[in-house]
Amino acid sequence: MATITEAYVDSLAPTAGAIKNGRDLVKKNSFQLLNETDDRTLLFGECKGSGKDPYRCSVDFMNEGSPVFRCSCPSRQFPCKHALGLLYARALGKAFATAEMPQDIADKRDKAEKREEKKKEAAAADPGDSVKPKRKVNKSALVKKIAVQLDGLGLLEKLVLQLTLSGLGSVDKKTLQMIEEQAKQLGNHYIPGAQAGLREFVMIMQQSEIDREAVYTDAMEQLLALRALTKKGKAYLEQRAADPESPMETDTNLEELLGHAWQLAELREYGRVQKDAELLQLAFMCYTDEARGEFADTGWWIDLGTGHIRVTRHLRPFRAARALREEDTFHAVVKTEELFLYPGELNPRVRWENATFREPGESDYAKIKSLAAASFPDVIKQVKNVIKNPLADKSPVMLVAFQSIEQIDGKLVLRDRAGKQLQLEDFQGNGRTTTALVSLLGEEELKDQAALVMFRHHLDDNRLSAQLMSMVTDSRIIRLLY
Repeated sequence: MATITEAYVDSLAPTAGAIKNGRDLVKKNSFQLLNETDDRTLLFGECKGSGKDPYRCSVDFMNEGSPVFRCSCPSRQFPCKHALGLLYARALGKAFATAEMPQDIADKRDKAEKREEKKKEAAAADPGDSVKPKRKVNKSALVKKIAVQLDGLGLLEKLVLQLTLSGLGSVDKKTLQMIEEQAKQLGNHYIPGAQAGLREFVMIMQQSEIDREAVYTDAMEQLLALRALTKKGKAYLEQRAADPESPMETDTNLEELLGHAWQLAELREYGRVQKDAELLQLAFMCYTDEARGEFADTGWWIDLGTGHIRVTRHLRPFRAARALREEDTFHAVVKTEELFLYPGELNPRVRWENATFREPGESDYAKIKSLAAASFPDVIKQVKNVIKNPLADKSPVMLVAFQSIEQIDGKLVLRDRAGKQLQLEDFQGNGRTTTALVSLLGEEELKDQAALVMFRHHLDDNRLSAQLMSMVTDSRIIRLLY
């Protein structure tokens, strides 16, 4: 069993309330029994409940990367506060007595082991299974769906052309209402990504009374993105309609922009799996995506093996937000045997099913600093190559090494070893400031460190700027963007 820390248990909790309730059980000494097996792969105990009989709860680490939670309580929350309390008791140093594994859990383990053995036997009997297509394509259904998608993209293309020809100045409240109706219609065409893009245009234009010049710049950028999406989307879908068995697009995020929700089985089928990866989160932020109607809990992680910056994005639709677990900042190193990579460019989204955790140390921070890009011109060139694609991420993130952070002409800049500068500022869209926090750091933390920065291209003056997200020193990660 890996070392259980409070941060690790926090990460398992479905809500902030579950964290508090689980901790309170330990503080109030609600556990009548705290037991563990000889091999320390099973924690189990009894906790006072509302009835006369205590609740029997356990956390099984037979598969260390995917613990199994069990409890006799009626709670629909998973894991429940009793299972979390059991883990908090361990993390807080409570004494656990060694005891025999309960028979019911031993029986469940046996069944799970037999199921796993059958899977291995099936794989051994057909060793070529891993390279075979996992699903058969229903050609007729796919062609029908693509036809509907193409029809929707055709409607969007006409609307974008009309808006471009008539000019943004002609867009009034009545026009925006018409566009909102068009966005609703796109909901019938299986292109939710394109639908969200059109909604975002409407939301941008609704702010025109505040700062018309800035709004028009953002609106034109959004129209360019919609135009590119319709053009590339139509070409791609027409090709797939002509050959339904052709592979899906995995070099770019085009499928996701159209609205496809990738399944892990699909990612595995297309070979988008990295073996034995270790990641450490460098920054985390929750934001609201009004256009898509969802909350996005987003983390930026460094792959300790490759140095690539990966992204996790936990999406919670407004209508189901209360029933879904909210992600939070995570401080441990995550080690997973299978890291699934979604299609994308500079900062692809990732996901894992099973993982183990360990506390980061100075060797990890030293490794991160060694992986940071040393040349600002090279970084800027790489970022520009990404953002010139109108469908690419508008806010790419990079890890850079800097020699110093300085104030020059009243502006905060990073300077690399060659003396090249990277101007820092706060992005209005984030709603969070980080430049002001730099003054709170020690002088030694402003020299020869690494910084995670988010880039943004300003279309109005063709300028590239960056916002400081976090810093990595020899002894810690300093998170500035929350």
